[in-house]
Amino acid sequence: MNTLTPQLGKMWVLGLIFLLQACASVKNADVRDPWEPMNRSVYNFNEALDNMAIKPAAKVYSAVLPSPVRVGIHNFLGNLGDVWTLANTALQLKVQASADTLMRISVNTVFGLGGVLDVASEMGLQKRKEDFGQTLGYWGAKPGPYVVLPVLGPATLRDALATPLDMQGDVTQQFKDPTTRQVLTATRVLDVRSGFLESLDLMKAAALDPYSFVRDAYLQKRENDVHDGNPPARFDYSESDIP
Repeated sequence: MNTLTPQLGKMWVLGLIFLLQACASVKNADVRDPWEPMNRSVYNFNEALDNMAIKPAAKVYSAVLPSPVRVGIHNFLGNLGDVWTLANTALQLKVQASADTLMRISVNTVFGLGGVLDVASEMGLQKRKEDFGQTLGYWGAKPGPYVVLPVLGPATLRDALATPLDMQGDVTQQFKDPTTRQVLTATRVLDVRSGFLESLDLMKAAALDPYSFVRDAYLQKRENDVHDGNPPARFDYSESDIP
């Protein structure tokens, strides 16, 4: 493999197959999480990886780069991410959201030095984040069981199946130079992790069960994302496509 993203894709496939084979019939009190024993094992692996490599690297990233530089990098990567958001808002037939996102990309690219400056937000153009898992949910695909993917973290079965397409739709992976793709991927990981250095640790420390806290927060956020901030008052997981 020449890039980090295909490697993550391979780990995703292997992890998902292992989960489906090993945990298909696990009984659990929480209907959303029938594969909890295996999910907890993968969660512990991800936590160990984060503590050993990702979090220390994010701390160095935050310490070495001045805040304005980090903000510029965050804006630039966000502008690239808006392209995939545009594709998914179009697939969801959200005309106004598509127009706003297209305008964001145009304004930030032309007047924001390629996206380093977030001029569009200052103009009142709302930033959205849409992925293919949300698109599937928008058109009625059930979330399915909760899954913790190696390296990639929390997901639902629906989101996990959408992950390879999300990877392919990532503009950072369209650059021809492998080194550029690797640097952009690694920088995005550090950008995201550095934004949660203090808050994530505090929330996990305050939670009686960090695994359950992360799971519940993720599932709630995904339902909120799929329904654009207006999720149904009650979602019955017993009617989902759970084996």
